[in-house]
Amino acid sequence: MLKYNLLNCLPSAEDLPDSDDTPVDNELQNLIPGLLKAILALLWVERWDWFFGVDMGVYYDPGKSAMPAAGFAYAPDGFLSIGVPRFIDEGLRLSYVVWEEKVVPLLALEVVSHKRRGEYNNKKEIYREMGVLYYVIYNPLRRRKAFLEVHKLVDGSYKLVPGNPVWLPEINLGIGAERGTYLGMNRQWLYWYDQQGKRYLTPEESIEQERQSVFQERQRTQQAQQLAEQERQLAEQERQRAQRLAEQLRMLGIDPD
Repeated sequence: MLKYNLLNCLPSAEDLPDSDDTPVDNELQNLIPGLLKAILALLWVERWDWFFGVDMGVYYDPGKSAMPAAGFAYAPDGFLSIGVPRFIDEGLRLSYVVWEEKVVPLLALEVVSHKRRGEYNNKKEIYREMGVLYYVIYNPLRRRKAFLEVHKLVDGSYKLVPGNPVWLPEINLGIGAERGTYLGMNRQWLYWYDQQGKRYLTPEESIEQERQSVFQERQRTQQAQQLAEQERQLAEQERQRAQRLAEQLRMLGIDPD
């Protein structure tokens, strides 16, 4: 009987397009997931079992992906997978192919822009079908929808998880929105949080914190040096006073010793 490996018959990342050639219609669609990825790179600098994709094609259905006109199964603004190599090789990933990675993304992020792209219906159904545990929708327009929605897959359906930030125990991080400065722009951004709701720093903030720490340490060193100099001067003044007193005693015929 002829034996073959079905996986070998499926298209690989090299065979599939790495972009849907659809430009983003809002710069935030790249900046917001890019910031989340940059923060993770600081938090998990020693971990190599995670990957955060930004505007990258994700293939999960070989039948759909193999069709010439099918294009991507989906291309989220951002997604997180845990349990996969952080880097494949120095050429990096061309796309994320589930049947090669063998891990479905744990979290998918969509940033709503003026041009709606099915974030609240079509894409939500795709992520549910795929089995993405957390689906996050960030709506900076905030007209009729909440600015942040975190949906968790429970028994095959997405359930809205209230709060800001929202704790994600499977990731051991929280995700939420608040005002801050990134790339010199002060506005509301998405951030990662610890279990107590404390926001993790951005790369810029970490650099500034380190700069402040160095500055404060330099100030402490200077203050310690100034205090040591003051003590030296006081000791010298005391030595000179004792010397003068001894000389006066000798003039009076008294042995100062």
